[in-house]
Amino acid sequence: MAHDWQATHVFYAANPRPMLLQCIRPLVAALEEDGLISGWFFINYWLEGPHVRLRLKPSSPQTAAEVRRRTEEAVDAFLAERPALYEVDSGFLNDFYNTLFDIEFPGAERGHYTDAQGRMRLRPNNSRSAEPYEPEYGKYGGPAGVALAEWHFRHSSDLVVEAFRTKNLHLRTVLLGTSAQLMMVMSGTFLHGDTELADYLDSYYTFWHRAFPGTGFIGSEEYDRNYAAMAPSLAGHFTRVRAATRDGAPGRLPSFLAGWAEHCAELRHRAEKLATDGDLVFRSWDGARDERVTDPAAALPLLLSPYMHMTNNRLHVTIRDEAYLAHVLSRALREPEREPEPGPGRESATGPEEAR
Repeated sequence: MAHDWQATHVFYAANPRPMLLQCIRPLVAALEEDGLISGWFFINYWLEGPHVRLRLKPSSPQTAAEVRRRTEEAVDAFLAERPALYEVDSGFLNDFYNTLFDIEFPGAERGHYTDAQGRMRLRPNNSRSAEPYEPEYGKYGGPAGVALAEWHFRHSSDLVVEAFRTKNLHLRTVLLGTSAQLMMVMSGTFLHGDTELADYLDSYYTFWHRAFPGTGFIGSEEYDRNYAAMAPSLAGHFTRVRAATRDGAPGRLPSFLAGWAEHCAELRHRAEKLATDGDLVFRSWDGARDERVTDPAAALPLLLSPYMHMTNNRLHVTIRDEAYLAHVLSRALREPEREPEPGPGRESATGPEEAR
């Protein structure tokens, strides 16, 4: 049930990696070891200032108070020891977040979040707030779909935290390489046809491009220019990843991707069953009605988009970079494999060697 979950928003105007590794990871491990929680996940968000939304599910009503106490104690200790020093009350980031705010909250609902000047109100940096947990039933297919998403988000959160611990994700090429390969595996698991997948990736890019009209956040021509600098063997790498996912042979992938491929296959199987059982009910794009989707071929792309986006969100990949990667991967599917060009300095953002 939604009310079983506890949501804590930690406003932290800095890269969330230290918080995830030094605060949230040990907190979750201790709560699980003591049998106090049965699930967890996190997302990054920007509304009222950059923050991490931590969700914990107490294992029973009796453990809820202790979970809340330990959470607040751990977060307060981390913020006191390693506070974020940057403020977003002026400059580019403030303008950026207000542009997002204007796009996503154009109507009457924005009043709750605005200051006296009509701009987005900012919560105090290095602060925490207990908030209601509000699942997006319309996006994930109703109560059954949300339960599946929560199960998946746990795995995605664990994966990302481990990646932050073991990989050099502070390097842009490593971050984008990791993101691209996770996108390859998930999208290739959900959609098997090359043309179907390439069309989907094109639509994924187009969605973000249309979501930010006139902002310059999502490029077009520069994406094509940048693609020329990518590893020419990307198409071949994508082909190998897709073959492994299509054949149900995750063991052919590097260990980091193999576990993700196994999880994505199970996620697809569970999503297909919910669809055929008639348990997935989505909200229409115009918000006017509910739509029960029973055809897995229709349900899988609807779920793939938010699943893939939220993993990138946890990695702290920007929407601009996410759209760029979708564009690059689509082109890699549509264009034949080429031999790498000789010479030093060739930059790759998606080659397998970059994900270490």
